[in-house]
Amino acid sequence: MQRITLAGRLIITLVVVAAVYFGFRYFVGNKAAAPVTATTAPVSPGAAPGTEASGDYSTTESGSSTSTQTSSSATAAAPAFTYEAPAPVNGKLKGVVELGASGFNSFIVRIDKSRNWKLEKAEFGNSLVMENMSSDDDVRKGLKAYIGQMLDYGVSGRDIHFVVSSGAIKASGTAKIIKALKDLNYVVNTVTPEKEGVLGLRSVLPASFADKSFVTDIGSGNTKITWMSGGAPKSVETYGAKYFQDNVDDATVAADVKAKANQVPQNLRQTCFIIGGVPFEMAKKVRNGKERYTVLQAADAYQLDNAKSKAGLNIYKSIAEATGCKQFVFDWDANFTIGYLLTLPQ
Repeated sequence: MQRITLAGRLIITLVVVAAVYFGFRYFVGNKAAAPVTATTAPVSPGAAPGTEASGDYSTTESGSSTSTQTSSSATAAAPAFTYEAPAPVNGKLKGVVELGASGFNSFIVRIDKSRNWKLEKAEFGNSLVMENMSSDDDVRKGLKAYIGQMLDYGVSGRDIHFVVSSGAIKASGTAKIIKALKDLNYVVNTVTPEKEGVLGLRSVLPASFADKSFVTDIGSGNTKITWMSGGAPKSVETYGAKYFQDNVDDATVAADVKAKANQVPQNLRQTCFIIGGVPFEMAKKVRNGKERYTVLQAADAYQLDNAKSKAGLNIYKSIAEATGCKQFVFDWDANFTIGYLLTLPQ
């Protein structure tokens, strides 16, 4: 047998070494690559927490959730209302007392010759006269004390006025109070629901909004919906927030409110200026500081607990659904009785 030369042996050795070297690299490379593949593979939403990828997904989901909540909150939040009513110049103090179906509201305002006005003092739901009125003399004494507070503030006796709301005309005790006021030589003004709506509009609707807005006054005895039509105010009446006392169901009220609200012209449904007891309760929940105008939230955002508030919320929701109005602006200072003061010679 032919002997392998030294050169041949060297060549064979090099081949073997090369084979072992490349084989080792191939084997070790595959073993090292496996963990890398497992680590960098996409992680599904159900992957176990702790890995970097899973952490990223949780952050994304949390951010998404926060973004959704913020967006929802932004949708629910009312847009800002920046209108500022003109201040009176050299105005005169005047007082007016509303004899309402749920008690007395009183207002002291300063009015100038241009009928610009500013609320100086207000009391809501004062029951001073309503309590302990077993006799005419009790009523008279209570009224004197009530009037005295306005006189002490600086209102002249001849500039104090009394207005009976349309919802209070039928209330028990109203006739007795009217008689006592007349005995004190005060004129007591009564208004129809239509007139009350017109006076409410006069107090709350800025002239610059007359061609794009309407007014709602949700009272205890009735609700007035009013707007400008051909240069003159038009008002319609529907149920008030105490309709439950007459055993009227929510659906019946909602249907009537919607029928009345549908009469508001389409071009006047951009903004609704709203006043009344239940809107007052709603505005308290979202008021920003001491702002005069508060934009109410949608009806579904409110959780009101007593029967009157729930009934008023039903009325509010029905008006919103019928008109499609998205901006209901509560005026903290306005009242239909202030509208009455604005009709008097200044």
